[in-house]
Amino acid sequence: MNKADIINKVHEVLGGTRADAERAVETMIDGIIGSLTKGDEVSIAGLGIFSAKMRNGRTGRNPRTGESITIPAMRVPKFRAAKALKDAVK
Repeated sequence: MNKADIINKVHEVLGGTRADAERAVETMIDGIIGSLTKGDEVSIAGLGIFSAKMRNGRTGRNPRTGESITIPAMRVPKFRAAKALKDAVK
């Protein structure tokens, strides 16, 4: 399932125009991204928790040349699935 499929599913359930469904999905995604950018967690009951965590810097290797490179520390998105989601997928 991709973003277009989600928009179509929202359109089927809510009715209205497809543009309204697209705006609803875009607003939800923008809200999650905005919260993670500010450092907040986003918790969706039954789905899970989106958060941003800090990944430490490390030394890596360029596979083409074998040269060592430094990979800087950075914030990365993280998702923890809720128990209801885990049980549904089993």
